[in-house]
Amino acid sequence: MAGFSELIKNFDKTRDYVRDFFIYGCKVRSDFDRKSVRTYGDEKRRVESWMGDCMRYDDSVRGRSVSISVDSGHIPENPLYSAYYSKSFTDNDIRLHFLITDILEDGSSRILREITDILNTDYGQLFDEQTVRNKLKEYTDEGIIVSEKQGKTLYYSLSKDRADDYISEFKGLADALAFFSETQHFGIIGNSILKMLGLKNEHFFIKHNYMMHTLEDVLVPEILTAMNEKRYISFHTFSVKRRKDGDDIGTENQVVPMRILISVQTGRRYLAGYIRSLKRFAAFRLDYMKTVKKGDICENYDSMKEKFDRNMSRCFGVSFGMRRETGTVTPMKITFFADEEKEPYIIERLQREKRCCTLEKEGDHLYTLIADVFDPNELMHWAKTFIGRIVRIEGGADSVRQRFYDDISRMNRMYGGDNDEHIQ
Repeated sequence: MAGFSELIKNFDKTRDYVRDFFIYGCKVRSDFDRKSVRTYGDEKRRVESWMGDCMRYDDSVRGRSVSISVDSGHIPENPLYSAYYSKSFTDNDIRLHFLITDILEDGSSRILREITDILNTDYGQLFDEQTVRNKLKEYTDEGIIVSEKQGKTLYYSLSKDRADDYISEFKGLADALAFFSETQHFGIIGNSILKMLGLKNEHFFIKHNYMMHTLEDVLVPEILTAMNEKRYISFHTFSVKRRKDGDDIGTENQVVPMRILISVQTGRRYLAGYIRSLKRFAAFRLDYMKTVKKGDICENYDSMKEKFDRNMSRCFGVSFGMRRETGTVTPMKITFFADEEKEPYIIERLQREKRCCTLEKEGDHLYTLIADVFDPNELMHWAKTFIGRIVRIEGGADSVRQRFYDDISRMNRMYGGDNDEHIQ
């Protein structure tokens, strides 16, 4: 029987457990319906060993829920980085790592066969050339080894770039590294360099840090590479309902990636791209995506990018609505009340947050926002934060306006006080 180990082979599986059970914190052991209960127990112990004092336990009638609870403004390091340091390695991985770096430590360049022969004669390790070639290619992709073609032969040498040399050479680089180790994008890279140098972040604490999204960083490099190479990508998406129903396959998507969009309110990230089968643009939540793989080159990527940029000028958020390509939209006008003398901050906020819309002064204390967007529902979610200042809504779809009026009527019934005076 296999024993329990804190190391993992499949990061996608661990990413799901950490997100569903320990970040959202609303599931209990009985909600786990994938494989056996023992699997849940192993994953729970594994996360507890990584997170240490960051775990929180809440008991209810449904059972005990376990979650990660931290105040980002008081911790110097994102605790979720620990998940990235838990990948398991084979014995051959460990041997080849140290032996190859030892062979190339003298700064010379060697070909594949020479490296394989030295492993055999000097170290008594028998490896076939394909195994060594794969490891050399992996390290070349990661920048540890530099490959140079001379004629038809590849020569390998150890990269001369050293993090400690750069830290000594450039004043303030260590502080910059500490700062970017806690930023949302690729902070794990900065954290890894700090650990390698024996340094810690002792200066920068981020009050509103969207730490949970660091679990998506494993997908981002492949997406950005595909964008740079103008390629298709394929991936599977899992909605909340699919995960609840125990769907381990999800929906397969083939998309031309265009841009990664980030919410300034939640830190949630989306991939915006073109779906060839549907001939339209759409956005996918990164935390619902799994295993991104690069595909063929998109021949008309540049023209598609131009269409995407035009579409983005009609997106208030990340939704492209239900229209194909650029389509047509119905403008919507929302008039707000704001006293210029007493409430200048309201006008400043409208100017600051209007995004792709235009703001015009209609009269005394009246300001009209003109929105020509694909999905007015996204606009209305934002507009509702000005409840009490909305004078009128014109244009747009009838269903969108009616939903707003229905919401106001329902709130009035709940909190108006006419029929339920006893409710406080």
